[in-house]
Amino acid sequence: MNYVSKKQKAFLSGNEAVAWGALASGVCFASAYPGTPSTEILETLGNFSELEAQWAVNEKVAYEAAYGASLAGRRALTACKHVGLNVAMDPLMTTAYSGVNAGFVVVVADDPGMYSSQNEQDTRRIAPYAKIPLIEPSSPSEAYYFIQEAFKISEQYDTPVLFRLTTRVSHTKESFSACFGRNVLPDRELEKNPLKYVMIPGHARLRHLDLEKRILMLKDFSEKTELNRIELKDRKVGFLVSGVSALYAKEAYPEASFLTLGMSFPFPVKKVKNFAAKIKKLYVIEELEPFLEEKLKQEGIRAVGKKPSWACGELSPQAVKDIMAQKERRLRQQKARRPLLCPGCPHRPAFYVLKKSGVFVAGDIGCYTLGALEPLAALHTQTCMGSSIPFFEGISKMQKKYKAVAVIGDSTFIHTGISGLISAVYNGTKGVILIMDNSITAMTGGQQNPATGLTLQGKITKKLSLEKICLAAGADNVDVVNPFDIEGMRKILELRLGEDALSVIIARFPCRMIDCRRAPAMRIDQGKCVKCRQCLLLDCPAITEKEGRIVINEVLCAGCGLCRKVCKSGAIAPGKGR
Repeated sequence: MNYVSKKQKAFLSGNEAVAWGALASGVCFASAYPGTPSTEILETLGNFSELEAQWAVNEKVAYEAAYGASLAGRRALTACKHVGLNVAMDPLMTTAYSGVNAGFVVVVADDPGMYSSQNEQDTRRIAPYAKIPLIEPSSPSEAYYFIQEAFKISEQYDTPVLFRLTTRVSHTKESFSACFGRNVLPDRELEKNPLKYVMIPGHARLRHLDLEKRILMLKDFSEKTELNRIELKDRKVGFLVSGVSALYAKEAYPEASFLTLGMSFPFPVKKVKNFAAKIKKLYVIEELEPFLEEKLKQEGIRAVGKKPSWACGELSPQAVKDIMAQKERRLRQQKARRPLLCPGCPHRPAFYVLKKSGVFVAGDIGCYTLGALEPLAALHTQTCMGSSIPFFEGISKMQKKYKAVAVIGDSTFIHTGISGLISAVYNGTKGVILIMDNSITAMTGGQQNPATGLTLQGKITKKLSLEKICLAAGADNVDVVNPFDIEGMRKILELRLGEDALSVIIARFPCRMIDCRRAPAMRIDQGKCVKCRQCLLLDCPAITEKEGRIVINEVLCAGCGLCRKVCKSGAIAPGKGR
């Protein structure tokens, strides 16, 4: 790719802007595990030949690999969504003690409103917990410029930097001018420095003292940096804001005064007090937790915050007005199209068989989580990545009412499922683990993983064998089935559930998003249809009921033939082709 150093216009999302800003900063290494809303950061970095960008098996490994690159003297970045950072918390907390060599930035994308997440935790809480600086852009253009400042801060203060986005900043696009070049930096030497990087208790105690000194210096920096900027207009009303909340407040009250915190931790107490003294009435506007509001209260700065009901979900310009009026939030169920598995999805027949078997299904994170919804309704737990197998272990050992099955995807199994399988084997667990192998990381848009044989940057690599991994972990039986062979799958499930063994069944069929080949669409012979509704129980988007007739949308139909297999009257057959 060719890059220019002169100023030019760009139209980028927040995630793309982070990637381009990191490139401009001279980043040499980036690692992540895909997770919405952060995925496009690494996908964009993967397009740049000037650096090494890679998918890791999980966020902890991604963090540690990127940190290793920092130790080697190259600027490095890791990216994840908010729940992904939970997986990397162990190295984060200790590398805050160790500090860095070259600049190291941890980009995290929160998801207020839970558009693609199981919770809406506020990652800002982690910065004071770990005692590392927190940077919050409010727009893609700020993301581009602020990420470059984050690398400088990391090196100047010998610290990892937490760089927080939210869904709206990650996915909003903005047109702005910037110098899209690349800053080539001199390499730093990899040093053998056990006192700094070997965190045994004696060393860690010294590093903790150093961490406290660094955070004091960062407090002084926070007071001076232009990342925290005051805009004085009408002094009757002033706002303390950070992140996308700044845009909502400015849209609602463009003539008000603002203190926008681009670096919200360490909290710039003096600057905030100086701003508050010039304002007749100060409001603090922020999504999710009262993070800034609590800081104001600790420092005795009077301001109007939000009622507890506003701790849930996203804000908006109207929400800012309601908060100022001290109204309670009215949470309304959003009217939206119910999420569905794609036409021809290989997870659909697997869930059909599981539901018919009457088992209790411990689920995991992936497209297959949609198997919990009616009419499939064949998944009964889902908490976090890799939890299905440990849940299955505890459930199967503590109750006898149901046979239990763990369901997990291929990418999620590699992420944190393997350790659960090893634990189940070690502790003598009996039952069935079903790996739904659609040969890609599908939920986040089709990213490569160790079982696909390709890297993020398209290089051919060693392909992980799920069968060999399961056998090596100690599974008694490993079967590979085509999920569309529902009778064969039913028989092997019934067989393995009846044995005193721990079995793994791999239901393998490629995701329709990576293998788009279609067979002739199915058609329903209305003269033969007895309206048994078995085909509707598949929850296929191509099958609908209109004016008392069950019909198949031939444009949507992938031709998988599953509906034909469950039809009791033989009313469904392939058409003449497309």
